[in-house]
Amino acid sequence: MSIFKGVGVALVTPMTENGINFDEYGKLLEHVISGGADAVIVGGTTGEPSTMTEEERIEMFKFAVKTVNRRVPVIIGTGSNNTANAVKMSKIAEAEGADGLLVVTPYYNKCTQNGLIAHYTAIADAVSVPVMLYNVPTRTGLRISPATAVKLSEHKNIVAIKDASENIDDLLAMCRECRGKLDVYSGNDSYTVFLMALGAVGVVSVVANVCPAEMKKITDACFANKFDEARELSYRLDPLAKALFMEVNPIPTKKALEFIGIKAGKPRLPLTEMEPDHAKQLKGIMKDLGILK
Repeated sequence: MSIFKGVGVALVTPMTENGINFDEYGKLLEHVISGGADAVIVGGTTGEPSTMTEEERIEMFKFAVKTVNRRVPVIIGTGSNNTANAVKMSKIAEAEGADGLLVVTPYYNKCTQNGLIAHYTAIADAVSVPVMLYNVPTRTGLRISPATAVKLSEHKNIVAIKDASENIDDLLAMCRECRGKLDVYSGNDSYTVFLMALGAVGVVSVVANVCPAEMKKITDACFANKFDEARELSYRLDPLAKALFMEVNPIPTKKALEFIGIKAGKPRLPLTEMEPDHAKQLKGIMKDLGILK
């Protein structure tokens, strides 16, 4: 059973110098839900959990679950390079009402594929909610192989994988080998149509923080087998997708949200505010797309 189909939004975390800005977080949640999001991902890597305290993360979990109020699934990011911590946060997220968990691979202290199996199995054994694996080798230095994903699919709680690989052959192999075993979601906005043509059931999207309705149109067209339409919509949105990664995510996304009136605040160090020249380019692209007047 799918956690969701369509557009899941990898939410940024609005912040002030003193902590999470829950007023603006509420605005962001309403913005993406009213725009047609099929799920929200809270505290995933786009949400900067690596620079948040445990108490802040738990407070964020509670707020999101309460605010969303079951309108769409709330998927909570609980990944860590410390298996014991990932287990702990996964159990807390489940207790706070998560509909699913997004668990990134361990980073820096990279493990073997057998280590990945042991890591994810320990997490899935500790909870009863569905678990989505997260493969993003450009950020973690560690790749989940298709064989490992298939092996992990044998666990009843491991039901999906978000794949943000940038190697086309790896993505194709993942979709081919996971057919009927794991739901595959694109982890790159620009690859949504390509992967859905291969059988993926949606995207975990950064772009949808800014324009959820436009991403929803793309996935809806794919589900309707209108791939010509989906392709043209994707071509149109691709400059924004690229611009949101001209600096490290979520730096540009926070700036883009500021442009549309959601005060996401600065990212936490070591991430810094967007360079002025890049911010100008981003604003220009958003104006060209009609997102800004």
